[in-house]
Amino acid sequence: MSKERAIPRGLYFEDLEIGWKVRTPGRTVTEADIVMFAGLSGDYTPLHTDAEYARGTIFGERIAHGLLGLAIASGLATRLGFLEETVEAFTSLEWRFRAPIRIGDTIHVEIEVAQKRPAPNGRAGFVIFHVEVRNQRGEVVQKGQWTLLVRARGAEGMDLEQR
Repeated sequence: MSKERAIPRGLYFEDLEIGWKVRTPGRTVTEADIVMFAGLSGDYTPLHTDAEYARGTIFGERIAHGLLGLAIASGLATRLGFLEETVEAFTSLEWRFRAPIRIGDTIHVEIEVAQKRPAPNGRAGFVIFHVEVRNQRGEVVQKGQWTLLVRARGAEGMDLEQR
């Protein structure tokens, strides 16, 4: 993504071309993020919440929950706005956790349109995105595919029964 070009907002199924790429801004993962995610999810695994325990692991310190990284990635992608008001559903996910996200790591997301398939009703289409979460050193910490149902142009005036 060029810094000079603005990312279009609210892209429809027809607007998303295979090979189109975008990169999110970065976000630093904090201890507060981990504590809040533990409270929200109920996952108080000591690797994430107990500094003494985590010191004795292969990581040597507390790390973020894998699902916290995925949640932050989703939020960073949403901030770009290119699917604002055009996403109908997040339909599937294939995901790999490749390396830890440590407290203080700044992560960003790189997204590429990989495949497209119109829905049978013609009112939307399935878009598969290749997604990589990278840390400040450029290392891939998480990656996979997200499949979203994206509204087709002209479908915005229809009610749910017509879709």
